[in-house]
Amino acid sequence: MTTIDLRMRNRIAHVLLLWFRANARDLPWRRNRTPYTAWLAEIILQQTRVDQGVPYFERFLEAFPNVQALAAASEDQVLKCWEGLGYYSRARNLHGAANYIVKHRDGQFPRTASEWMKLPGIGRYTAGAIASMAFGERTPVLDGNVIRVLARVFDIPDCTDDSKAREELWRIAESLVPKNEPGAFNEAIMELGALVCLPRGPSCCECPLRRMCRAYAEGRPESRPVRRVARPVPHREAVAAVIRRRGRVLIAKRPSKGLLGGLWEFPGGEMLPDELHADALYRLLLDQLGVAVATGRALVHTDHAYSHFRVTLHGYACRILRGSPGIIFYSEYKWVEPAELSAYAFPKVQHPLLEAVAARGQT
Repeated sequence: MTTIDLRMRNRIAHVLLLWFRANARDLPWRRNRTPYTAWLAEIILQQTRVDQGVPYFERFLEAFPNVQALAAASEDQVLKCWEGLGYYSRARNLHGAANYIVKHRDGQFPRTASEWMKLPGIGRYTAGAIASMAFGERTPVLDGNVIRVLARVFDIPDCTDDSKAREELWRIAESLVPKNEPGAFNEAIMELGALVCLPRGPSCCECPLRRMCRAYAEGRPESRPVRRVARPVPHREAVAAVIRRRGRVLIAKRPSKGLLGGLWEFPGGEMLPDELHADALYRLLLDQLGVAVATGRALVHTDHAYSHFRVTLHGYACRILRGSPGIIFYSEYKWVEPAELSAYAFPKVQHPLLEAVAARGQT
């Protein structure tokens, strides 16, 4: 177990806060922080880089300036605003939590981390970040940046993916949070990991904790944290059908639960091993919508990377041979004008297909 005396804790807090005041990035959620903006920023920044998240934060705040506006919006409106950011369960949980806050808490936000964790989409890290930054609660955070900083400063040799090591890191993080300015301290240690204590090529000479860093003293900062060997990323093949009827195209809404839940798409899905594209489209649309289709010309072949797999999507113009669309797999379907497609939230992997349909106007 890592031991940290009071003098070291105070020194780390003092040095980090001084560094943060001089080096903090100018980010929109830091300019006028409220519980709403703190919450919104933390949800967006889950699984998202800061530079990627900034425009989404600004877009979301413009569309839904407060929790009441967010709760009053439809799920489709929320997902459309989130479109392209990925991990769509975050948007659905954000919307669900907004409804809960408005309906059951009279619009009042939780003030403690334990209360925040009762809301959908809020885990231990997110709850600690919001409670400390918005309400000044002395509670820790532990994201990838903080793990890296702590693993190096205290030269932790254990694999930080293991539960025992992770709990030790939480204990260390909690012991370091000062009574004064806990939110600023949490931001500071995350900022240090984002700007200085980088995964590769850390700027140790610029680090305010350099003289306290045990891994630096041992000459092995890049060997910390210890992580499990990453597994190879699997590759999948998928197909999608663009079906027209009297100038309109068929789109379908995915079930709320599961991958890409609540998004609209050109119907289709994952292929079986060694399956022909036309056979896959025939099977999938019969299973999902109850229609038999004939496959026409190819429209788009595009690659997209998710967090745990890569996919190649093959989009085709198709026509219905027999049957009428029904609700089997999808929760809803519509025939829409190509010009109307931009109003619907589609998964990013299908955006090239959307653009092809919109540009050609016909398939």
